[in-house]
Amino acid sequence: MSGASIPLPSPSFATTISKEGTSKLASSRVLVVGGTGRVGGSTATALSKLCPGLQIKVSGRNRERGAALVSKLGQKSEFLEFDINNRRMLEQALEGVDLVVHTAGPFQRNEKCTVLEAAISTKTAYIDVCDDTEYSSRAKGFHNEAVAAGIPAITTAGIYPGVSNVMAAELVHAARTKDEAEPERLRFFYYTAGTGGVGPTILATSLLLLGEDVIAYNKGEEVRLKPYSGALNIDFGKGVRTKDVYLLNLPEVKSVHKILKVPSVSARFGTAPFFWNWGMLAFAKFIPMETFRDKNKVMELAQLIDPVVRAVDGFSGECVSMRVDLDCTNGKTTIGLFTHKKLSVSVGYATAAFVLAVLEGSTQPGVWFPEEPEGIAIEARKVLLERATQGTSNFVMHKPPWMVETTPKEVGLGIYV
Repeated sequence: MSGASIPLPSPSFATTISKEGTSKLASSRVLVVGGTGRVGGSTATALSKLCPGLQIKVSGRNRERGAALVSKLGQKSEFLEFDINNRRMLEQALEGVDLVVHTAGPFQRNEKCTVLEAAISTKTAYIDVCDDTEYSSRAKGFHNEAVAAGIPAITTAGIYPGVSNVMAAELVHAARTKDEAEPERLRFFYYTAGTGGVGPTILATSLLLLGEDVIAYNKGEEVRLKPYSGALNIDFGKGVRTKDVYLLNLPEVKSVHKILKVPSVSARFGTAPFFWNWGMLAFAKFIPMETFRDKNKVMELAQLIDPVVRAVDGFSGECVSMRVDLDCTNGKTTIGLFTHKKLSVSVGYATAAFVLAVLEGSTQPGVWFPEEPEGIAIEARKVLLERATQGTSNFVMHKPPWMVETTPKEVGLGIYV
């Protein structure tokens, strides 16, 4: 399988970035909303490593955890405690801040984009790690206001969606420019062991998604499917091998279909151990969808079963793997593959990569999805991917499936499919 992977960044890569960006970023100030959570804390930590001179503020509901994080981040860090639903307090916290990162999920069932609205009001650049279709569409609705305020904003800018969107955009761009082929079908496949080490939030998100019809696209037509249906067994390559994945309603499906003009798009997710998938299937089949539309009840359920999930996480690990498959009209299939042993670490580098891209001035005013054209959302996608893939055990782009799968299928005479 030699040649299946691209070279990983050298150990000095983060240092190289910080030296190159010091003059431009050292005076920048970033506020991580939800910084005492696992995603927010991981983002703040990754930012401090990629750009040591950055001034990082974190906010959250746990003062003790916030103080512990700030002590690790360095002297330029600060902890703030406020209610993000209080517009006045939020705007006060944003005064003097260059960019705010909204990581306080889950985003499902949130009817207002309070942090984004405050960012526009205070003319503060904005990024969120939203993983909800309705919320991301609502955020996109503030595009004109962001343009008028002269601020750049990126929604769904985490690991998935986020980095996966950028991988999809790179595959589509290469197909159209290098292969002169038109994309026909794009599929997102995600796998996370247990909760990925990020606690009850991702558990609550998964349960809330069981209350939504799955939006997918087939030959340009929108179709609605049942959540956690359409199981496929997907090969995620070395270190992960094959895993079962199921349909979920994820925002990258709708945005990629609209922005990249791919006729057929879908997204599937699976977890481990296998009995968690069985549990999700049982929930989806036997519990009315209306139950999972009550956010308060879902959050209570997530907190109730969180100790059990964490106990299982102890031996399941927190590996994350993303596979993006692009089929073209010329019959050619290319894929992108991203695998990291710890989701709780990789999500931080993924989000931090978007933060640095915006701070470096590569994002135009407006609200954008990650896959929008280079020079508008992201100036250089390859640089973003290099930063986001810190510590990956396997990162591959623009390869045929047989070059990365653990059990490639040979049809004869050394030909693989």
